[in-house]
Amino acid sequence: MKIYTKTGDKGSTALFGGTRVNKDHVQIEAYGTVDELNSQLGLLISQISEKDILEVLMPIQSILFDLGSHLASDGKADHYLPILSDDLALTLENEIDRHSLELPQLKNFVMPGGNQRIAISHICRTVCRRAERRVISLNEHKKLPQIIIIYLNRLSDYFFSLSRYLCLLDKVDEVKWNPK
Repeated sequence: MKIYTKTGDKGSTALFGGTRVNKDHVQIEAYGTVDELNSQLGLLISQISEKDILEVLMPIQSILFDLGSHLASDGKADHYLPILSDDLALTLENEIDRHSLELPQLKNFVMPGGNQRIAISHICRTVCRRAERRVISLNEHKKLPQIIIIYLNRLSDYFFSLSRYLCLLDKVDEVKWNPK
């Protein structure tokens, strides 16, 4: 099977269900940004050795694929879509709460950076926020399951919490923003 089909050579692509849209369509932007987030997450996972963190991060990749399939659907084949549980964000909330017990109280804005894996966690956070914005734009045109927006919002919070937690684990001082 060839990887290239040439069907997108004129700037269109097919949604899940067969409808063709331009590659810059709001729906493509939404699931494409979720896909970009998943790639960045893969990079972050490659920098993590702690089993407890990996047990949280690894399933997120599959969840992002599940979300992406809903975002890519034109509504004609929704019976093939994975079920999105209303409690998807619960694991993230529990992890954020767990991190918060060990982290110092936040009194300043934190600058991205510290070391490579902390910086990658911040990249995941910002790409996740962009994905959330794209999904919200799509939701204005196509009613989406609310859990998608909730999950992306909580996931960006988780990446922020994780970046701070990695600072603690790696004994790296957080880079605090000090406005002039």
